[in-house]
Amino acid sequence: MTAQSQTASAALSAAIRFGADGLVAAIAQQHDTGEVLMLAWMNAEALAETLATGQVCYFSRSRRGLWRKGETSGQTQRLVELRLDCDGDAVLLLVDQRGVACHTGRRSCFYRAVREGALVEIAAPEVSPETLYGAPPG
Repeated sequence: MTAQSQTASAALSAAIRFGADGLVAAIAQQHDTGEVLMLAWMNAEALAETLATGQVCYFSRSRRGLWRKGETSGQTQRLVELRLDCDGDAVLLLVDQRGVACHTGRRSCFYRAVREGALVEIAAPEVSPETLYGAPPG
């Protein structure tokens, strides 16, 4: 980690209000289109790694460890810009998404909408989860 990224990471970590679990909500948005891709969680270590490498890293609550976006599927996120909200309790990651963002094979995790009183799918998978991970999503 360079001295500049260490300074940025320390300043950002000091400004973030991590929850009691040590996590902060992280929204990933495609930098050039504004498309909201996903919501995940980051801890201080994931945040520092993301700033140091430019590749987005999250904290997986189910696996209880760091989750480097794309390490299994190849569907990576390159950080373009990181923004902090006014309360310091959420970060917005402007990313360059390579491939799909959702483990269901869709571009965005937000593929369902309420329309005419019903929950409907508004986006089909672009790739099968089996192709991404070798097994159905769990």
